[in-house]
Amino acid sequence: MDLLLETPRLILRAFAPEDWRAVHEYASDPEVTRYMPWGPNDEAASKHFVATVIVKQQQDPRTDYDWAITLREQGTLIGGCGIYRQGFGVGEMGYCLHRSYWNQGYGTEAAKALLEWAFTAGGFHRIYARCDPRNIGSARIMEKNGMRKEGHLRECSFKDGEWADSLLYAILESEWRGLSGKGNE
Repeated sequence: MDLLLETPRLILRAFAPEDWRAVHEYASDPEVTRYMPWGPNDEAASKHFVATVIVKQQQDPRTDYDWAITLREQGTLIGGCGIYRQGFGVGEMGYCLHRSYWNQGYGTEAAKALLEWAFTAGGFHRIYARCDPRNIGSARIMEKNGMRKEGHLRECSFKDGEWADSLLYAILESEWRGLSGKGNE
């Protein structure tokens, strides 16, 4: 089941096998993956990610929803995003953009589309996301989308020989409906 999400400047679409090269462009960048629990990727890791996502797109029932973030006009793949079911009505959101597209509102726009899908079609009650406290851009994306900071998790992830903290943000369906003006349609 392919899910297509559209925003004014983006199309979020299913990943295809040939996307691995575009994924590798951002996933191999140490600056992009600095605060991610993975990476930087070698080619094999980028190919494996895309292949895994494609398999998960066919699962029924589906628990993981990944989208390639593409520019509406050019079709250029500039990142990836997703929502991952963590239990009944609860999902974790994530996103990653090529560094060339940072600070242009694309992350905020993609996250907004994910939340709209989650609360109107995905059957979710609560969406949460985490980021390293040093990742100010990611925290801003969550805040701009109405997510509230719920906690500061101390030394909860380990990467490259170092423990790191995480900030936890979340939004409930009722909060999103109030902010978006969507009511209980």
